[in-house]
Amino acid sequence: MTTAEVSAPYGNGASGKSPAAPAKRVRIHHLREMKERGEAWPMLTAYDMYTAELFDEAGIPVLLVGDSASNNVYGNETSLPVTVDELIPLVRAVSRSVKHSLVIADLPFGSYQVSVEQAVATAVRFMKEGQAHAVKLEGGAYFAPHIRAIVAAGIPVMAHIGFTPQSEHQLGGYRVQGRNGAFDAVVADAHAVQEAGAFAVVLEMVTSEVAKQITHDLKIPTVGIGAGPDTDAQVLVWQDMMGLRRGKGPRFVKRYANIADVMLGAAKTFADEVRGHQFPGPEHTFH
Repeated sequence: MTTAEVSAPYGNGASGKSPAAPAKRVRIHHLREMKERGEAWPMLTAYDMYTAELFDEAGIPVLLVGDSASNNVYGNETSLPVTVDELIPLVRAVSRSVKHSLVIADLPFGSYQVSVEQAVATAVRFMKEGQAHAVKLEGGAYFAPHIRAIVAAGIPVMAHIGFTPQSEHQLGGYRVQGRNGAFDAVVADAHAVQEAGAFAVVLEMVTSEVAKQITHDLKIPTVGIGAGPDTDAQVLVWQDMMGLRRGKGPRFVKRYANIADVMLGAAKTFADEVRGHQFPGPEHTFH
């Protein structure tokens, strides 16, 4: 294997086409190298083995088992109720199902805010029991000591600033961050998490001007979600981008499929065939 193949598991991106799955596991240094080359990369959530396998095969370099499982798997209205014990089996399923993608586990609300020691202990659980490759936590400069301690324990950390869903009540709901004089505060948070040792930072629902400035300033990759086109990477919740969630989604989401209608149609056809004694047919019957 050549040096180029080792440093660029997805190729050089010069063709502009989506690469196939890489020849080896994606590591955090690969993400920084893609930033240095100006190569944007995609990131999706995953919560089970089948989506993880498909996204891995599609060449998605990073998969996030997010606390968004709270309202996309467990039926809660927000991300706040989900627990470590509920997330660890999902992380383990995703990690066991991929060959190449870097799998990141979200630290849920209440699992790291109490103390630095609690943050490290929770991160260790996700690495040992969930077999994650890295963890993610929400919060800026205030949580720099937590990030620093987790990294010192040998665990890679992705930070998350801007709109942080776990703090929605404090932030006054789903509001874009970086406006009304808050530009400098968001930028300061970005520098703080980088200095603490985060290998990347999610910028959620911040103005495109803030995201562009942070992406220019930082050496680590920025991952946008509702942050405009200038970040180093883009992440979406897979149920949103695949159209599994019914109804109107967030403004920043683009739907690439309409899985809900496909599944609804298949379920109705199955039901009709059972009621009409068309299924099972002779080809599905043992004699």
